[in-house]
Amino acid sequence: MSSSPTKTRGLLNVIDGVLRDGSGDPFTVLDPATGRAHTGYALAGPAEVDDAVAAARRAFPGWSRATPGERATAVHALAAELGAMAGELADAETAQTGKPLRFATDFDVAGTVDNAAFFAGAARVLEGSASTEYSPDHTSSIRREAVGVVGSIAPWNYPLQMAGWKILPAIAAGNTIVLKPAEITPLTAVLMARAAQRAGIPDGVVNVVTGTGAVAGDALVGHPDVDMVSFTGSTGVGRRVMARCAERGARVHLELGGKAPFVVFADADLEAAVHGAVAASVINTGQDCTAATRAYVHVSLLDAFVAGVADLFAGIRLGDPRDPDTDLGPLSSAAHRDKVAGMVSRAAAGGAQVIAPGRLPDGDVAGGFWCRPALVVGVGQRSEIVRDEVFGPVLTVTGFTDDDEALRLANDSPFGLAASAWTGSVHRALRASRELRAGTVWINDHIPIFSEMPHGGVGASGFGKDMSMYSLNDYTVVKHVAMDLTAHARKAWHRTVFTDRSPDLQVPPTM
Repeated sequence: MSSSPTKTRGLLNVIDGVLRDGSGDPFTVLDPATGRAHTGYALAGPAEVDDAVAAARRAFPGWSRATPGERATAVHALAAELGAMAGELADAETAQTGKPLRFATDFDVAGTVDNAAFFAGAARVLEGSASTEYSPDHTSSIRREAVGVVGSIAPWNYPLQMAGWKILPAIAAGNTIVLKPAEITPLTAVLMARAAQRAGIPDGVVNVVTGTGAVAGDALVGHPDVDMVSFTGSTGVGRRVMARCAERGARVHLELGGKAPFVVFADADLEAAVHGAVAASVINTGQDCTAATRAYVHVSLLDAFVAGVADLFAGIRLGDPRDPDTDLGPLSSAAHRDKVAGMVSRAAAGGAQVIAPGRLPDGDVAGGFWCRPALVVGVGQRSEIVRDEVFGPVLTVTGFTDDDEALRLANDSPFGLAASAWTGSVHRALRASRELRAGTVWINDHIPIFSEMPHGGVGASGFGKDMSMYSLNDYTVVKHVAMDLTAHARKAWHRTVFTDRSPDLQVPPTM
């Protein structure tokens, strides 16, 4: 099978409903499976960001005042549009990321359609405290209102899903949005914005500007008319985003890095753990913040676990992403491939055993950014490959002797996005779910996500939630409304300010 055909030019900004070119330097989206050019375009700069934010600001009053039912209807229509164009979305996602078409279809596209369907329903059930009297003289109620204009920056590893995770909760809650996708993977974000137009979502509600983080991203994060910034990416950049937003007091939502532990206790089902470790470490070629990266295995199972993982690694097929038999695609870029390879090489130079079975593909895709899955054994807890994000198909394995040591090693990381524990004991499972420091803990599985459940971390993995009703807490402002019941010009509590006491002012014993 041949890879996608090369295209020559694209308009990759959607501003106030109009496809526009950028005013910046020329840029080319590469097909990571071949290394060849796919789409050329001009990068967006501050001018496009200004126009997109202005469009979002103009659209905000009307969209935020639409009823929940009206917003739900529009997002339902968006879900239908996305479902109808599933093949086009999967093709574009594969072309810009190199992920297998099978994976893009069954995971990325299907998950995004489900997310859209979920948030269509969620738009109608934003909740607050019951309206009642919390003082004798007032009725209190809660309004949950949109934050305003949201500036979102999405990463390159899941371009479509991350566009959905940014756009859907924001607009369901009544916000308008300017999304900056990664400049190397903008195609599906633009397709999603166009689908929103066809679904009847007003122009200006969903805008896309495609530029670099240093130029377009910086302009978006620092824009005075952006009320909230949602960023997914590295911890280092996330901290800079938070610092910029702090200058003007803008709200921040951060989903940052991860270094997920995979804890295999002595009573675990070894076959399940081996299969789970391989699937969870190579998913999306390891370019997943929740991927299993650090396996901690009880010494009684260690040798068998290593042998089983190495055997499954050897059977993983790297090849043309459009071939249904392909299991693993390339990494996102040549630079990222070199970074992953460098970390593995340094681990080997430091004395670790590196097991990297299998072979790189040849033929039409030989020029792509390929990396064989690697199992790294005998590496110290303080080593770079254990401490830092690799973001590739690499799994380190370390033995432990008791449960206390296992949980201590698992938590010995600044990151806290996800973790898993493998055990046949309900007591170990409950202890692990309590003590593992992560936003998601899986028991006897690793990776599955659901639109109804939140995704987000602690520590260096950021704060705030994607998906689920919990994400709407980040995209809404809670307002307390207190209504006087007395109709008196002078209230009872005024006695705390005025010394004059008029005979007609009845002062109750409490405020």
